[in-house]
Amino acid sequence: MTGIGLILASGSAARRAMLANAGVPVIKSETPTVDEAALRRQMTTKGGTAEEVALALAEAKAKEIAPRHPGDLILGGDQILVSAEGDWLEKPADRDTARRHLQGLRGTTHRLVSAGVLVRNGTVVWQGVDEARLTMRVFSDAFLDAYLETVGAGVTETVGGYRLEGPGVQLFSRVEGDVFTILGLPLLPLLDELRDQGVITA
Repeated sequence: MTGIGLILASGSAARRAMLANAGVPVIKSETPTVDEAALRRQMTTKGGTAEEVALALAEAKAKEIAPRHPGDLILGGDQILVSAEGDWLEKPADRDTARRHLQGLRGTTHRLVSAGVLVRNGTVVWQGVDEARLTMRVFSDAFLDAYLETVGAGVTETVGGYRLEGPGVQLFSRVEGDVFTILGLPLLPLLDELRDQGVITA
């Protein structure tokens, strides 16, 4: 089913699993060391949108890895959560921060913006971005505490502190958008490009 493979410029187990489940051959994954907070600040100061910043971060991650793999196809990805108030949330540093994030998102609709960028030899050959809208139900503090206890340290691994493919789905009353976007990549248009690039068969 494969031609050439690609390298994932991400330490995200969810992205790697998504690609593997889709039958995409990933040669290896490497975790970039891009200063994401600095790049976000720089772009937001210039009025960059969540979509623009997510694409810029995905590109920066792929381009950081690319010099170590000349000729290979490098995939960078990024995801930004935009609250109903327009705030951008990052992965919570600890359980208390996750609790505050989830309390703030409770009863509101937020956006998840996911971007993917393919780079070869330092040049962008494809980019894509998509968004999903998720509405959290009005759950009790007791439910929230039980959820945090169930998820444990995993609550710090994703923006928003939830995974729809786990107990986090119980936080929601409505989900609009592509499930792959929620998981962290605009997968379907990415697959189209990977067919064009010979990574998977057309």
